[in-house]
Amino acid sequence: MKITFLGTGTSQGVPVIACTCRVCQSQDSRDKRLRSSILVETDEKKIIIDCGPDFRQQMLREQIQSIDAILITHGHKDHLGGLDDVRAFNYILKRSTDVYATIEVQKTIKNDFGYAFSSEKYPGVPEINLHAISNRHFKAAGVNVIPIKARHFNEHYVFGYRIHDFTYITDAVEITEKEKKKIAGSKVIVINTLRKQKHYSHFNLEGAIAILDELKPTRAYLTHISHQMGLTEEVSRELPEYIKFATDGLVIEI
Repeated sequence: MKITFLGTGTSQGVPVIACTCRVCQSQDSRDKRLRSSILVETDEKKIIIDCGPDFRQQMLREQIQSIDAILITHGHKDHLGGLDDVRAFNYILKRSTDVYATIEVQKTIKNDFGYAFSSEKYPGVPEINLHAISNRHFKAAGVNVIPIKARHFNEHYVFGYRIHDFTYITDAVEITEKEKKKIAGSKVIVINTLRKQKHYSHFNLEGAIAILDELKPTRAYLTHISHQMGLTEEVSRELPEYIKFATDGLVIEI
């Protein structure tokens, strides 16, 4: 299995528009972060997790010629705002794009991209084939996927996903013991880590490390990182040896 980090930033990306902080002004490429998304390549299939506003740029940068499925974690714009650009794949591959999301998230997709689901479609709109998922395992492009339900904010939830020995979780602030059991045994875990200070809807650095220490993966990577985290070069020195900051374009193999 091969994992490519398409983006590792939070909803505004890094640098943030008009921000003059040290991180946003950094010349270190590791401090340049597009909105969070990954490409999972396994069983000869290419599966994207989340399709944010930087989707087009990410596909071009990584020279991705085809995709087999898109999994959406939740309905926020930084995780589905790029769905319009699947129309390029529709044209090249001559088929619609399979998108997996909960019924609730599907409502958001249909609202945001209503023109793609109209009874009288304008020629060239994205062709999206929606698949409803719930908190039980499913197959995407023939690949087994285990959803991990996590709390984002109040009663709003997101889905992380486990594929084989790899688990990806973003925009979470709490994971129940029941859901942690689904993650247990993963060789590699990727988890959101917004900043050092506590946050109401995302794990902070301390919280993410605590969960990873509990789950004990062989390797772990932190993603969905904001400019408030600090410089990658400096904060990396504070991490346990098995944990690293993910960076845009990073490729790992399992």
